[in-house]
Amino acid sequence: MIMTPFKKLIILSSLGTFVGMIALLMHISNVFSYLSDNPKTCMNCHIMGTEYATWHHSSHRENASCNDCHVPQDNIIKKWGFKAMDGLRHSTVFTLRAEPSAIKIKDAGKKAVQENCIRCHSPLFLAQESSMQINSFNISHQSNEEGRTCWECHQETPHGTIRSISSTPFARVPVTGSAVPTWLSELMKKEEHPR
Repeated sequence: MIMTPFKKLIILSSLGTFVGMIALLMHISNVFSYLSDNPKTCMNCHIMGTEYATWHHSSHRENASCNDCHVPQDNIIKKWGFKAMDGLRHSTVFTLRAEPSAIKIKDAGKKAVQENCIRCHSPLFLAQESSMQINSFNISHQSNEEGRTCWECHQETPHGTIRSISSTPFARVPVTGSAVPTWLSELMKKEEHPR
């Protein structure tokens, strides 16, 4: 099959348009920020403002990021697989504007949070056992093996009692940048105000 220059132009134009749209979508969604553990990444989605604000004012801010609690830390494959699946679900819900007013954690997220609570706080359990202090703190934490979650007792840690966007309408959270690339924004300003 012989390709005419016109057919080549059509194919290259279509391919260039497709690649350009993918690049723009990646820029708008700030896709590379998801490779980090920076809590501000969660602010790419405006609905996370309440969760970010309440975490930012908690004691966990100094020692744990969002990923430290909400993503499995067993091994790198499990961590990145979970981030990919959860991120894809989050981006789909956000793109389709199907996000709920009050976010509820899914079962896989609950499991990850529970495992991470135990992973980070297990030195507290060991310290209690080694000092042979048998008190209500130690006994209640031993019962965790019977299927209870840490947040049954610690339900206000680290996000407090806030459960919806409208609960913190004036929360101070990082503002996401414009979706318009800098070069395009500058070009538009020059055209608006020619010298």
